[in-house]
Amino acid sequence: MHASLLLHSPGWRFALLAFAGFLGGFVNSIAGGGGFIAFPSLLKSGLLPIQANATTTVALWPGQFTSIAGYREELRRHLRLVIPVISVAAIGGCAGAWTLLHNSQQSFLRLVPYLFLLGSTAFAFSGPVSRAVRRRNEQRHDKEHVLLIPLLISLLAICFYIGYFGAGAGLLTMTALAFCGVERIAEINSLKVVTTTVANFVACVTFIIHAAVVWHDCWYMMIACAIGGYTGARNSRRVSDKVLRPIIIVFGFSLAIYFFTHRHIF
Repeated sequence: MHASLLLHSPGWRFALLAFAGFLGGFVNSIAGGGGFIAFPSLLKSGLLPIQANATTTVALWPGQFTSIAGYREELRRHLRLVIPVISVAAIGGCAGAWTLLHNSQQSFLRLVPYLFLLGSTAFAFSGPVSRAVRRRNEQRHDKEHVLLIPLLISLLAICFYIGYFGAGAGLLTMTALAFCGVERIAEINSLKVVTTTVANFVACVTFIIHAAVVWHDCWYMMIACAIGGYTGARNSRRVSDKVLRPIIIVFGFSLAIYFFTHRHIF
């Protein structure tokens, strides 16, 4: 059977997207970058670019939400930041999703290679940046002072990007938090999780209200993603992110090159 016909047959299409959802949830729970897998899979299966992006956001979101519970103690230390950060994340995520929905399919598709390039570059620098922040925190002994206004402005721009596309946004969020004065890596991670989860949540709501989600693909990808996330979390000690992260980075850059050279076929 011809490859394109095989891909669009119901059974193989279901298998492809279920596997993509599982793998996306798996890598998200260990190293991040699940959108690099889910979005191109939906696009290749025949969805329009905007619908593929909206469906990816909704399918991957539940796995993000559950991780907030693991950061309860760290969030309590920054309660004065949580409300402003949530507010900015909601505004930015909604604005980004609204902008996406009011783009044409072709306009968004022309941006996809650049978005993959941005996301892959951010993901590639996530390890070095995290280590640099950790070293700086170990060396500093002065009282923490958070630059609130610059932080909120930075997060507003990042959350707009999250609502619009979002790949690699976790690293951008961590960088903004670190440079604006949040010191401990656990607290940076906790505020990052809250920021990205809220921005993606309002983006999900916006996509659902505007009927941009393809539910017959989304629901089983969501289940597969949840299973993949649980599997990844249970096996995180066996699968090192030092092994998985370079694979995802190479895959992300390969996708950027592919979309640069094949935009006309979608």
